[in-house]
Amino acid sequence: MKTNKTIPEHIWQFFCSARLAVYTLVLLALTSIIGTVVLQNGSEDDYIKFYGHGWANLIKTFNFDDMYHSWWFLGLIVILCINIVVCSIERLSTTWKIIFPKKITFNTDRFRRLKNLETFTLNKSLSELTLESETLLSKSVGPVIKEETEAGIVLYAEKGRWTRLGVYVVHTSLLLLFLGALIGSIFGFKANLNLDEGQTSDTASLLTTRNPVQLDFSIRCNEFEVRFYDTGAPEEFRSNLTLVQDGKDILTTDIRVNQPLRYKGINIFQSSYGSAPPDQVTLEIIAGQDNATMVRTIKIGEEIQLSDEKTQFKLEGFLPHFDFSGHDLGPTFIGRIFEADGKSFQIGLPLKFPTFDKMRKGHYAFVIKAAEQKHYTGLHITKDPGIWYVYAGFMLMIIGCWITFFMAHESYFIEIQTSGEKTSNLSISGTSNRNSQGLRLKIRKLCHTLKG
Repeated sequence: MKTNKTIPEHIWQFFCSARLAVYTLVLLALTSIIGTVVLQNGSEDDYIKFYGHGWANLIKTFNFDDMYHSWWFLGLIVILCINIVVCSIERLSTTWKIIFPKKITFNTDRFRRLKNLETFTLNKSLSELTLESETLLSKSVGPVIKEETEAGIVLYAEKGRWTRLGVYVVHTSLLLLFLGALIGSIFGFKANLNLDEGQTSDTASLLTTRNPVQLDFSIRCNEFEVRFYDTGAPEEFRSNLTLVQDGKDILTTDIRVNQPLRYKGINIFQSSYGSAPPDQVTLEIIAGQDNATMVRTIKIGEEIQLSDEKTQFKLEGFLPHFDFSGHDLGPTFIGRIFEADGKSFQIGLPLKFPTFDKMRKGHYAFVIKAAEQKHYTGLHITKDPGIWYVYAGFMLMIIGCWITFFMAHESYFIEIQTSGEKTSNLSISGTSNRNSQGLRLKIRKLCHTLKG
């Protein structure tokens, strides 16, 4: 009589299905292809440019722009984890009874009918051959069970019952891998931080959303150095960083490409660099009346008094591109001159043309003598608290695969019967849950050993 299943039983039946595992793995594989094809973590303008407004809205709606952190992708991983756990529990009871039986038994007739049965005759008595066979089995296989029959003696030994747990080791490794991925997705982050030389910051910008993420410590870039090949390509770039916590310097070190700094679970990689705008310039100031000169070093935002003590000059800022009559003069300092009558006007001091201001023919001419070229270092900062689960999962995966594919539960059967006063017939066969050809070779080796 069939009984109606309860809702929990239906749920259990759903998750212990092997089909569910196959379908989930196929979906994960297909969606991973989407994540490879579709641009990840791009800006909204990028998606509109590459895919158009319609597809861009669809990509944003289903989180295809950050697929591996999307709720539905993480949901598929959770479903697969539950499926693995339920299937393992469902089948573990049967496997456990095989591995740890109350009493080890064997079917004599079954071993006599096996295809790998080897039979031969030896000029040895029953007792002598039994002793030799029992000793050989105990050394090469394990504990021996001996039983007497009407025709003689049977010996049985086995090894590797526990290897049936190899598949559960693999299942556990998969769970650890998925758990590490989930923890890394939820609690970890990937961010970028650009630091000028001498600058300190404790806030990076998330790679996915561009939102700020606060670090538990500050990072100061003491110095950045880049070396170039003769071709102009960068040979090596290095950042000297100091980590600051609670106002104290706790660590100072150099980082290079593939030589990151690791601190409190956070990895700081050298990823890029660029030119930072200079914050000060050394100027030669020439008075137009008597050509008197003075040299002053001034920072952006500072103001200096000129020689007539009525005119002032302020360095207002720096522009990477300066347009002059339709021509780009490149990186340029911007200054402002305040005259005695209260009037002021702005001037440009291009780095590429140090004497550019002389063409203005004003009361004062400003000539650039030196401007310190600074760089900024581009840091890639990551945190992945699930990485140790991933490492443990990979180790268990290797162990589990080795047990599953290279080890087996093997049973050996030897039957000895008297055929004469000093001769005996001996039969050897065996079973294995995998690699039957390897077992056949082991049985032949036992035969050769007993034959001497």
